[in-house]
Amino acid sequence: MASPDGPALLFDVLGTLVHDPFFDEVPRALGMELEELLRLKHPTSWVEFELGDLTEDELLARFFADGRRFDHAALARSFTENFRFLDGVEPLLQELGARGARPHLLSNYPVWFERIEERLRLSRYADWSFVSCRTRLRKPDPEAYLHAARSLGRSPGECLLVDDVARNVAAAARLGMPAFRFTGAAPLRRELARRGVLR
Repeated sequence: MASPDGPALLFDVLGTLVHDPFFDEVPRALGMELEELLRLKHPTSWVEFELGDLTEDELLARFFADGRRFDHAALARSFTENFRFLDGVEPLLQELGARGARPHLLSNYPVWFERIEERLRLSRYADWSFVSCRTRLRKPDPEAYLHAARSLGRSPGECLLVDDVARNVAAAARLGMPAFRFTGAAPLRRELARRGVLR
């Protein structure tokens, strides 16, 4: 949990704490450029997977809009094998822990979050409290933020969202939830120090 005299910390995962393989390693594993992948992938299947509406097998069957065959194992490996902490993030999480500040993870992600946990043991530093495949809520839906705040017994103004996606940050801010757009560990550390979470 967060330090009782500080904000409840709500951290995004992919692109904020952990490298997102979708934009580089995944297209390479499928033998295509990112632009081609974006053009050919099914328009809703990944979101449905993130909400828990599709199983892994159902996602893979519908990954491409035209139903083409591809190497399912290669796709899964391209995610799992490339999950890694972004530069400077793990020491920052360790520093937060030493200060008694334990973030909650507010993530749009499918059941594959368990693969992140298996590879990085992120739960050493933060709680997988609000993952979309469990809550069935995705940012920037206002209820995703409000549900997290309510669950923690806090008002939106008593939380701090950290996310790399501008629309997610903007959606939180519209609810009166302080939000910081992640661009790197060093700027985040400065922001946390400014807010008194770190020294």
